[in-house]
Amino acid sequence: MRTPNRISALLLAATIGIAAQSASAQGIDSTIKKIGHKTASVAVKGASAVSDKIYKGKEGPNGETVYINRKDQKYMVDGKGKKVYLKKSQIHDKKN
Repeated sequence: MRTPNRISALLLAATIGIAAQSASAQGIDSTIKKIGHKTASVAVKGASAVSDKIYKGKEGPNGETVYINRKDQKYMVDGKGKKVYLKKSQIHDKKN
């Protein structure tokens, strides 16, 4: 059988744990979002490399890899895993 002091200690620990979770929930949410965006970006880049062609010798506005789909549209993958279609003026030769 548990003693009253032990039960009080468990209740205190649970209360502190709940308070800590609610105080840091916003930080945890942003960390989880960052992890989700990175995971989506890597997944889309991998799928694009397999299903579409890489535009060799060319890069996006900030040095991103440019892909060409079956409709001959050029695009890059942003940090959130979304395909961003590019204009001809946004694509330039790779810098060595």
